[in-house]
Amino acid sequence: MSPAEPETDSLSSLEERIQQTAQLMARLRQERESAVEEAAEARAEATRLAGELKTLQAERKQVRSRIEKLLGQIDQLSAG
Repeated sequence: MSPAEPETDSLSSLEERIQQTAQLMARLRQERESAVEEAAEARAEATRLAGELKTLQAERKQVRSRIEKLLGQIDQLSAG
């Protein structure tokens, strides 16, 4: 084995490791972008659901008030 062969092997090994690292970095960037998009979608969904919850709570409060009013009227009819 000549002295040039170990250098070539080392250089080939280094080149392969650099290529693998570059591929890994590209994959990780892509995964990060996907995660950021998913997080943004989740935040938007949470905001939408919070608004929906607020609307439903307001509707529930109105219904409760109307029912209490009706029950009060029924009590007046029963007493009268």
